[in-house]
Amino acid sequence: MSSDSRRLLATASEVLETEARAIRSLAARLDEAFVSACRLILECPGHLVVTGMGKSGHIGHKLAATLASTGTPAFFVHPAEASHGDLGMISEQNLVLALSNSGETEEVLRLLPGLKRLGTDLIAMTGNPQSTLARHADVHLDTSVDREACPLGLAPTASTSAQLALGDALAIALLDARGFTADDFARSHPAGSLGRRLLLRISDLMHAGDELPRVRPDEPIAEAIMQMTRSRLGMCAVLDANGELLGIVTDGDLRRHVDDLGDIRSTPARNIMTANPRTIGADELAAAAVEMMQHHRIQGVLVTDENGRLVGALNFQDLLQAGVV
Repeated sequence: MSSDSRRLLATASEVLETEARAIRSLAARLDEAFVSACRLILECPGHLVVTGMGKSGHIGHKLAATLASTGTPAFFVHPAEASHGDLGMISEQNLVLALSNSGETEEVLRLLPGLKRLGTDLIAMTGNPQSTLARHADVHLDTSVDREACPLGLAPTASTSAQLALGDALAIALLDARGFTADDFARSHPAGSLGRRLLLRISDLMHAGDELPRVRPDEPIAEAIMQMTRSRLGMCAVLDANGELLGIVTDGDLRRHVDDLGDIRSTPARNIMTANPRTIGADELAAAAVEMMQHHRIQGVLVTDENGRLVGALNFQDLLQAGVV
C-alpha cells in the first residue's frame, strides 16, 4: 500500500473516531433537559416545527422527516424564509425545535421575538449553553463537542453528527413513549418496501377464481401439467368432488417422480401428489408467506379460508414482483 493510501485511510479513521467520541459523550450528558424536551413535545397539541440554518438546517430537515415518520407530527421551516412570511406557518399550538451549533445564528435569533409574541415554546439544540439561543429557550439540549473532525476546525462535522444523533435519540424516545408500532410506521410509508412488507396481505396478491389451477385426484397427470402451464404458478391443487383440498402437484413432484410417471395421459394425479400440503390463510401478511417459503424451501403455497377450503394460490415470484421480498 502506498503512503498516499495509508494517509487517506488514517485520516478517514481519525474522522470516524472523532465523531464516534462526540456521539458517545452525549449519552453521559443526558439529563432532565432531555426529559423536559420529550414532555413538551408529547404535550404539544400541534406540530413540532424544526428550524436551522446552513448545515444545521440540513440536519433539521432530516430530523423533521424522522420525527414525522415515527409518530411525532413535524415539519421544517427555513429561518430566513420565516422572517419573510413563513412565520405565519407557526402558531401558539406549535412547538419549535431550533438547531444552531453556535447558538448565535442571526437568522434563527430573528425568530425569537415573534415566537415570544405567539407564546410558542422553544427547544434549542446548540453547542453553547451560554449562547443567546440557549438562554432564551424553554429547554436547551447540549450538543457541544470537543472538536470538529475537520483538521482545520472549520467544517461542521462532529457537531452535526452530534445534532443528528441526539435528534434521532429524541425521535426514538418519543416513538417508545407513544407506543408507536411497526404497523403505525408502515401506514406512514405505504409506498416503501417496509410498508409493502407490513401492509400487504395474502389476499392482495393471491391468484383466485379461474386463475387457480386445480384437478381431481383421478384426473391424469397430463391435466395437472396443463393447469400448471396455464397458470404459470408451478403447482396445481388436487381437490375431491366436494372441493376439499387433498394435495398438491408441483414442478418438484414431477421431477421427483419422473421414473414413476408412466403414461401421463392415464396415470392419475393422486399418484404423485403431495398430500396435506402446507397452506396459509388469506388474511395473513404477505411477509408470512415469504417466511414460510424460505423456511420450508418451497416456491409456492396454497391459500385456504377458515374452513380449510381452497381460495387461492401464491408463488415466490408474486412476492418478488410485489416488492415484499
